[in-house]
Amino acid sequence: MPVNIIKKFAAAICLLATSLLSCKLDETPYSNIYTETFYKTQQDAEAALAAVYTALADMYNGPSPLLIADLSADQVYPRPVVGRDTYTLFSYDQDYTAVRSYSRTMESPVDLWNNCYKGIEAANWVLEKVPGTKMDAERKKQIIAEAQYMRAWFHWMLSKNFRDVVVRTHPSKVLEDAYEPKTERNGVYQQIYKDLDSAIAGLPDYSAAWPKGRPSKQVAQALYAKAALYNENWDIALQKANEVLNSGKYQLMPDVLDVYNVAKEDVARQENMWAFEAESSLPSRASQIMALYGPPNSNGPAYGKSSFGSMFAYQSFFDSFDPADKRRQLLDTFYMDRQGKVVNQANITPVTKQGVLVKKYMDPNSIVGAHAVNIPLIRLADVYLIAAEAAARQAGPDALAYNNINTVRARAGLPALSGLSKEAFISAVLQERSWELFAEGDRWYDLTRTNTFMQVIPQAVNDVFPTRNPQPKHRYFPIPLSEINANQKLEQNPDWK
Repeated sequence: MPVNIIKKFAAAICLLATSLLSCKLDETPYSNIYTETFYKTQQDAEAALAAVYTALADMYNGPSPLLIADLSADQVYPRPVVGRDTYTLFSYDQDYTAVRSYSRTMESPVDLWNNCYKGIEAANWVLEKVPGTKMDAERKKQIIAEAQYMRAWFHWMLSKNFRDVVVRTHPSKVLEDAYEPKTERNGVYQQIYKDLDSAIAGLPDYSAAWPKGRPSKQVAQALYAKAALYNENWDIALQKANEVLNSGKYQLMPDVLDVYNVAKEDVARQENMWAFEAESSLPSRASQIMALYGPPNSNGPAYGKSSFGSMFAYQSFFDSFDPADKRRQLLDTFYMDRQGKVVNQANITPVTKQGVLVKKYMDPNSIVGAHAVNIPLIRLADVYLIAAEAAARQAGPDALAYNNINTVRARAGLPALSGLSKEAFISAVLQERSWELFAEGDRWYDLTRTNTFMQVIPQAVNDVFPTRNPQPKHRYFPIPLSEINANQKLEQNPDWK
């Protein structure tokens, strides 16, 4: 767990105890105070697991995983506001000064770092204590597997953003436990694989009865495939992707637009394998993403009851779609206001005449800015494309690789590909990923894992951001300076020193 977070909790406990005794910050973290009397019953175990998922919800409430990635890439851009445009302009420093001074919500890599380690810490307590809890044996097995999956997911999120990170596999019982050095990237992935092997062994196959928002066995296999793709273990990526596809437990929605239709989210789980399950009831675990993408002050019949007009798609990205591509309908160059009047592209936003609206997160029945449309985390379409790329990376595209990419293209209404060279096929897969997964926090990592961001990003410009100049150091975010200062064993990423 991050040192500064442990100190904050410890300090809070000290304040509560000052009238009774003195308290030293270097002795016992907050979590150790209740763990000896907790984890006695199944209810305790379920509550402990819920704390793991809470860290995920805290991340997507902002939602920092979408903002820091998508605003860095070549598909969408923000209304120019200091704090958000630092990602688009790559103007952040080691302390994320502009972001921290602007944002009152979770939009920073600092929040991502802290929430990932809060989730890992919570998972570590589950994995240490739940095995000794008196409860139903099958449910115990599942809880342990869910915690292993979540620990893998948090470590993966950290590594794809910061590269070499601290691997945490035991809870912090004394403050000194928090002082750990970084693990080299491949070592992080080996721990991810280890956790996912255990998760796969303990998680059930997907069924409609499995609680929403919880990973199934096939979700763990899909994350395994994607992590292996990022680590360039092509054989593992292909094997795990095929395990998902051959299981028959999930299938693509016939209409790609229904994947994002809030009224069809229950049936859409056949493709949305794992998602952040947003709720529009207040108070609830919601997200700002609908309000950010909707037109300014719309209160319209389609996008939601309240939206800000804070994020738009590049015109060049919109133009990259074949007009026959059904996925282009998830973007728009006009909208209907609350009086039923058509607002054309020139008036969508005052910052540019070429604003393009993103329609993946609309909820006409939202409560103010709180929406119920789910945010995809792992989709079956992604797994098809992982399988296609991993196969081609090894020996060039074979018939199955073509079938996998063409399955996604057929659903979009596009013709099948054939006869491409290895390099051209891989480029086609990466382009297909861009069209299929846009605005889902994915594209930036495709550009950084392939180290093509410095060639691609300078071309993604418009009259709002006419110049964008990423540097090699921007392939990964700097480790938060507050953590560097708190942990003497933690070193900054080499390009940021």
